[in-house]
Amino acid sequence: MFRTARRSKARLVLAAALAAGMAWTLQAVTATTAQSQVANVAASATPSASYTSSWETVSAINDGIDPPQSNDTQNPRWGTWPEEGTQWAQLSWDEPVTVASSDMYFFDDTGDGGPGGVRVPASWSIEYLSGGSWQPVSGGGYGTATDQYNSVSFGEVTTTALRAVLQSGQGSVGVLEWKVYGEGDNGEPSGWNPPSHLVQPLEEVWAHTEDTYGGGQGPLAFHNYGWDQIMDTGGKVNYCVRWDSQNSVDASTRDAIEAKLQEQYDLWFDQMAGWDGFPFDRIEVEVVGWAAYDRDLLQWQDDSVDVYIGDIREDAPQCAEDCGRFFHQDGNYPDCPGGYDHHYDQSLWLTQGMGGGAGGDWGQRMGQEYFVDSLGASQVTIYLHEVGHTFGLDDFYDWTPTGQCCFIMNAGSSSTITEFDEWMLRDWWRHLKSRYGL
Repeated sequence: MFRTARRSKARLVLAAALAAGMAWTLQAVTATTAQSQVANVAASATPSASYTSSWETVSAINDGIDPPQSNDTQNPRWGTWPEEGTQWAQLSWDEPVTVASSDMYFFDDTGDGGPGGVRVPASWSIEYLSGGSWQPVSGGGYGTATDQYNSVSFGEVTTTALRAVLQSGQGSVGVLEWKVYGEGDNGEPSGWNPPSHLVQPLEEVWAHTEDTYGGGQGPLAFHNYGWDQIMDTGGKVNYCVRWDSQNSVDASTRDAIEAKLQEQYDLWFDQMAGWDGFPFDRIEVEVVGWAAYDRDLLQWQDDSVDVYIGDIREDAPQCAEDCGRFFHQDGNYPDCPGGYDHHYDQSLWLTQGMGGGAGGDWGQRMGQEYFVDSLGASQVTIYLHEVGHTFGLDDFYDWTPTGQCCFIMNAGSSSTITEFDEWMLRDWWRHLKSRYGL
């Protein structure tokens, strides 16, 4: 193995200049403007209910605590045991609010070992106060799933009170947290509020994801998604390029590859900035190393990146395992030459003559010629698809969600990131963010 010292910060200027020169076709993917002014207004409401068990509290429904599961034994809860039948929980505001969607997390004490008897409702609906009487909101899709928020979008209403009307099924009913989204004053998107036409397909995708990962633990049991990596690094991704090719590469192409990685990450994550507690304005991308069959293939002499020669794994050049996140998922690199700054979170594996691609927590793989030939393109489709896998997004080989046909994670159906792709990425953050205390 041959190794040189780490990159010079001056290369950032060069990379930016190269990116500007090559990006004549670049078109930015913008966030959905319809979501630019929403906030959870439930926190400012006064809660009330048809009945509350003496050991529970109705204030739990809007206390801002995201439950870890439906049988939450640690945090406050609202429940109606032993009362059954039609029950309701209400949110009232001193001034009118304009709202159009809601998240409901039900209390279900299956296996609690306590008094028991609280189950998800057989059905439920939302009503709003209008002219002194209660009217149903327009909309549907009232889910009753456990261990997650059940999201509902409806026609916009302006009111001073909402109530959730719950019909009991196998027992009494209860709620752990109720979020309601309306116009906020911070100008930042917040909360789960997808467009109404995407609510059902997004629910289908998450159900399919849970079924795909299976194993009784589901997708949240894994702890090395791209999300885990960027949270550990404070919003940065270090790459090492596996140059699985006998073609040579010069310094200008090397730097253009780094600039293209940054540009493509921006396409995925520009729409995440400021959304629902996502803590980073930008994911910073840096290439810290290259691996090749022969040093002569890498036609530069500067010491701006680490270079690894002659370590062949999977019939391809391998960057140092001592520095790789895939091999050290605790984020510690005690034997990495040069220390933490030289570690890499993901590999960009560029294989000569390869068609298609692959992606996962380890990084992304695709054809060397394809990626280099795409340096002048605005969206590197295969790479963007594989980055989606790195952040948990599923494949759609044998099915498509209701009403959706063409999106980048459905391979071959779209060359660009779509609104549906963006909301699938946001859905992953919605399910994972509590892992990070957010």
